[in-house]
Amino acid sequence: MDHPKPLNDATITACTLDCPDACSLLVSGNRITGNPDHPFTSGFICRKGKNFLQRLRSPHRITSPLLRSGARWHGISWQEALDLCAQKIQQYRQQPASILHFHGEGAKGVLKQASRLFFALLGSSRVKGSLCDAAGYLAFVADFGSRDNNDITDLLNARTIVNWGKDLSRSSIHTAALVRQARRQGTTVISISPGGDGNGPFSDVFLRIRPGTDRFLAAAVIRLFIERHRLRSDILQHTRGWQDFRRAVMARPWEAWAAKCDVAPLEIEKLFACYASEHPTASLLGAGLQRYLHGGENVRFINALAVLSGNMGRSGGGSYFHLHSLRNVNLAWTKDPERKPRRPLLMPTIGADIRAAQEPPIKMIWVDGSNVINQAPDSKAVVRAFQSIDFKVVVDAFLTDTAEHADLILPCKLMLEQEDIVASYLHDFVHSVRAVFAPPGEARSDYEILSQLGRKLHPPILLPEPEAILQAALDTPHLDISLQELRAQGFVRARRAPIAYADMRFNHADGKYRFPSTLSGATPLPERFPLRLISALRRDTIHSQILPERQEIPPRLWVSPDNPLLNDLDTSRAIFVVSPLGRLRVTLELMPGLHPQAVLYRRGDWMKLGGGINQIVAAGLTDVGNGAPYYEQCVRIEN
Repeated sequence: MDHPKPLNDATITACTLDCPDACSLLVSGNRITGNPDHPFTSGFICRKGKNFLQRLRSPHRITSPLLRSGARWHGISWQEALDLCAQKIQQYRQQPASILHFHGEGAKGVLKQASRLFFALLGSSRVKGSLCDAAGYLAFVADFGSRDNNDITDLLNARTIVNWGKDLSRSSIHTAALVRQARRQGTTVISISPGGDGNGPFSDVFLRIRPGTDRFLAAAVIRLFIERHRLRSDILQHTRGWQDFRRAVMARPWEAWAAKCDVAPLEIEKLFACYASEHPTASLLGAGLQRYLHGGENVRFINALAVLSGNMGRSGGGSYFHLHSLRNVNLAWTKDPERKPRRPLLMPTIGADIRAAQEPPIKMIWVDGSNVINQAPDSKAVVRAFQSIDFKVVVDAFLTDTAEHADLILPCKLMLEQEDIVASYLHDFVHSVRAVFAPPGEARSDYEILSQLGRKLHPPILLPEPEAILQAALDTPHLDISLQELRAQGFVRARRAPIAYADMRFNHADGKYRFPSTLSGATPLPERFPLRLISALRRDTIHSQILPERQEIPPRLWVSPDNPLLNDLDTSRAIFVVSPLGRLRVTLELMPGLHPQAVLYRRGDWMKLGGGINQIVAAGLTDVGNGAPYYEQCVRIEN
């Protein structure tokens, strides 16, 4: 296989991985580093970015189109591949809903959104919901009318940072650096989680919580605010729904809420003291706490605590979650001018939704930016759904679990091989992404593939030119820069207020915050499956973008030394993690500090190699946002 060839000796570009930091990169020869002149990247990047050349140069890369012939693959030309795709689309476009477009966010960028426009113009079925952060996203919208937070560097103005479940050792290297800096300045950091993260070096206090019960912990602290008359009337004037919310919180004593989340009363008092202080307290929310059936409620009760303690709309306070990764660019160009109606299928239940789709049934699927079979819950149901589809196209650079079940694989360019514009869901910098290496073999960008395919259709689907798309992306009130200037400068900072919801003015029409009206009870653990499965992220790879030789099989499963099932295991025999959907062989390791009801798995390894935890995770939907409640899954461990 041809190795990528540098186009020039040193290039400033940007990372397009699905990571909040969206780093500015300096690529010199075969070395990738952080741009020292970028105000946020500040010259350092994570292992994923440093090691990305291994992915570019992997001998496992697919470099020419592959067509399935029975159980085998054989190479075909791009002309043959695109002619076949055009033939199939022409066959099905009389009923465009019979074609499903599954677009994921495995790679970020403006031009990556061109596939959304292509299939919108076609009028195909589409996907809704999220496999990542939808419950938290919609919780923020329900509470505040939008999803916004203080500039991330405002964490340095907090007296206390309460980290609700974000693994600072794995999820965002620059957020971790800010927390470290804040601690050096005297900020107290309290970390709350079931354990299993790497937050020890970032924390002054650790509160171990029963998985999925963050809302009860927030409710306990809020009840103390009510009982001790620490609520300010001027804050309530900026809210709606207080009486129903108050009834929900007062339904149990604060000690009872504390018992539900396995947090000792003394620790509740410590948390209350921080939020009740006149000094600012920032709430930093991880994605994991919203991956439960009541994930939206978990987020909304933490937000309620931030509001009632007077920490919204002020420097050093605020509630932080993921922003929209493209909020600082213009995406109006991705819309179909005719606004044709399109049938939505839900990402978290995509296997069942494909099988249930009728009038018309799904006949063709196009997957880009996603290893959906590996990443969606109930992976085996997604496999069965794929098998029911006549023609399956997967755009990817590797033979992933999803690509294995395609009829046609189209090889794509990767990061550092294509120009684009990328923004962040953490900070407000927008970057010019410059191509640094020539792609291997015949790999093409998603835009190039669909632009050439569209011209083969009758009538054709014509995408705007890349230059026009990139220029249109910058046409937004938040930016004042031309495409040529952005290319020359490398990055620009969007104009955003540094403090979200200043003066407690929120983005609902009346300017007021909305309390949640209910507090749902805990989901009981079944007797046969008494453990909660937490399929958390990895440090060195994004999602399932793991090179085959780097995958550890059997995968590791971590449990507490106090896990109630350990006494029944014979460690000399094979060990499995089991759910009602099936079993997966694992290597068991002990992890002190992990909650006894939790078992921890680092997700992303492939089913075809003996991994793939989502094959035993049931499909479902979170309380808001049509998100995937991965951590709701109950399991046991056995020989």
